[in-house]
Amino acid sequence: MKIFFLILLIFINISAQTEYFASADSIKKHLNVLASDNFEGRGVGSKGEILTYNYIANEFNKIGLKKISNETYFQNILLHGSMALDESELYLKNALNEVKLKIQKDYILYNTNSLNYIPQYKDLVFVGYGIIALEFDYNDYLSVDVDNKIVIFLDGEPNSNDPTYFDASNPTIHSNIELKFRVAFSRGAIGAILIPINSYKNWIQVQNEFHKENFSLSSFTNINLNIIINPLLLDIIFQGSKKGIKEIIQDHLRNKIESFYLKTKLKFKGAFRERTFFSRNVIGIKEGSDEKLKDTYLIISAHYDHLGIGKSINGDSIYNGALDNGIGVAVMLEIANVIKKINTKRTIIFIATTAEENGLLGSKYYVDNPIFPLYKTIANVNIDGVPINRNFEGIIGIGSEFSSLKFFIEKVVKKKNYYIEEIPDEFKKFGVFNYSDQFAFAQAGIPSVLIYEGTKNKTKTEKEVIKSFIDYMIEKYHTPFDDLNQNIDYVAAEEYSNFLIEFITEIANSNIEPEWFTGVEFNNARLRNRAEKK
Repeated sequence: MKIFFLILLIFINISAQTEYFASADSIKKHLNVLASDNFEGRGVGSKGEILTYNYIANEFNKIGLKKISNETYFQNILLHGSMALDESELYLKNALNEVKLKIQKDYILYNTNSLNYIPQYKDLVFVGYGIIALEFDYNDYLSVDVDNKIVIFLDGEPNSNDPTYFDASNPTIHSNIELKFRVAFSRGAIGAILIPINSYKNWIQVQNEFHKENFSLSSFTNINLNIIINPLLLDIIFQGSKKGIKEIIQDHLRNKIESFYLKTKLKFKGAFRERTFFSRNVIGIKEGSDEKLKDTYLIISAHYDHLGIGKSINGDSIYNGALDNGIGVAVMLEIANVIKKINTKRTIIFIATTAEENGLLGSKYYVDNPIFPLYKTIANVNIDGVPINRNFEGIIGIGSEFSSLKFFIEKVVKKKNYYIEEIPDEFKKFGVFNYSDQFAFAQAGIPSVLIYEGTKNKTKTEKEVIKSFIDYMIEKYHTPFDDLNQNIDYVAAEEYSNFLIEFITEIANSNIEPEWFTGVEFNNARLRNRAEKK
């Protein structure tokens, strides 16, 4: 009889443990729907987007997640769509000549709006990197007046080997392009031109990526003209000025960048096709069990949008976004399904965000219009892409260097006999923390992290793993070939899901809230939220 009860006890224990594991088959099932041609690349404001957010809401309902107000999973967001047309006119003029530039061929509009209108020629001012970083005593605008002018700046930031000065080789928040555009606006500039020396160097890729409708929150109308210029036009822009582009690049390499006024002027008259419509974040709630801690919230996010239907490449015009980020949503759905069965002290909020590809609009809208107070929101774990190599042993916490989420990662890594890794040097320059939804949550003061696989692997060499990343970025990322026809490793996605389940559970059951480390700029917003009880 004792043996019978012992066997029964083991069986019950194994059965209970099984509920806590993710399923590769379930992830595959979700992705086969989300990345199918029927969903048309999940473009914002499209039929594919409607199919997507309805599918996610239906899955939340099946899982048993609680709805938000008005018995719905949807947070409605009014978006403005704008498409720049070929009739748009941009002119450059200097002492020698006047040149009309062709949109897409010579320049692209980073964001578009019919209010982007400069009817009279305005002066251009070179402002280095377009950065004001008081913590480093650095200001590209110090020696020039850019009020009612158009600024032009390099991408990136000053070269540094010093971790205390622009974080050495790791990009800081100041390299973020949208932040640079906002800084220009705050200084009185009516337009800004980005010179791509590190990012956007492949002009064909730029043309493909930006040859689409641009979206913005209807509550925020950008009146500034923001441009990425084709590098082939730089000789004309700097013609007759204090320095040419070759000298500027040399100054960049020697850390001797200086701002100066140009001899060239610019005017612009845009032609646009525009519309206003509702998009949606999809939000489901798993309530906590602890009487005190259930009134605090952990956000798990994954963006569901992709690029929709775009420019045809080799006869394929559907940008399915299987790995960016259909599989991230599939993993989030599977994690929600598992965690719903686990007792957690704190409440967990699952958010499938919209319009991430268009400037993190869904997450930005949420933090401006939170369903739950920001000062009670303890952390964000964002899912944007998942490991593509099974048997990974290395874990990279993108953004973990900023907060005590680092210690939660270390705890789970130790349990699973993994290794903590840093971002490989090949990818540090991209400043990946700044370019997905975790950045919007961080800017709102919420400690945030994006977890990804490292280069350590049980069955592959470091070079093979890095090559797989690079091959994806070059051959499939933001192309129609990021689809279900590629070799997707669902076992790797399952392994990743199980790591996140453990990580999320650790945070949700901890009596200690994650906090920003001392000196991290995002902490100012967190302190403000607490003071204002926002």
